[in-house]
Amino acid sequence: MQSFSYEKLSLELKTSSGRALVFADPHIGFELSRGLRVRTRFEKSLAEFIEEKNPDLIIILGDMKEPLGMSRFVKKLLIEFLSEIGEYSVVITKGNHDGKIEEVTKEFKNVNVVSYFILDNMLFLHGHQTLPEIEFKRAFLGHIHPAVSLKIGGNLKKVKCFFRVRNFLILPTINPYIEGFDVREGIKMIPFLKYSPSGEAFLGDGTYIGEIELNRKA
Repeated sequence: MQSFSYEKLSLELKTSSGRALVFADPHIGFELSRGLRVRTRFEKSLAEFIEEKNPDLIIILGDMKEPLGMSRFVKKLLIEFLSEIGEYSVVITKGNHDGKIEEVTKEFKNVNVVSYFILDNMLFLHGHQTLPEIEFKRAFLGHIHPAVSLKIGGNLKKVKCFFRVRNFLILPTINPYIEGFDVREGIKMIPFLKYSPSGEAFLGDGTYIGEIELNRKA
């Protein structure tokens, strides 16, 4: 998988800590649970993308891994991935799939696992939890793998998107092998946004798709 795919599924922010590369939901070790019988080596190409970008800080918005537990195989994959990016400062905002992830990250002094992260009045979190009682201007989260359906060449196709609700920006999963969820269903999985009336969708290249009505009543 070429790095330009990751470019459109991540953000680069200028911060007081330098250039921050932000992405969500890698779900490392996803192959078996999703019915694939071959290794994609996704985590290897993701590490290569990070090295190309050479950021000052990496912020991963949760769900580093796919299985809820920690098998030996997934532990091996995580160790290999984190070893590849060992020269970078990494913050992981713990997601609902990240049980026992500290068993791996405790070996890496450059990795910090937190429930949420604040930098320059920006809040970073996974999105499955209640909103922390802190002040912030903008928030970035993942969790719901946002996607919308678009007509392309006469066919309806589901495409990943960035989805903004007020001052909250929801990032798509950076894993190119995992499809997104329709935002109208996904939004219900974010406790502090589930009753939002609408939001705005953008493609990874910045193309504005438009306003999407949420919680539509029959």
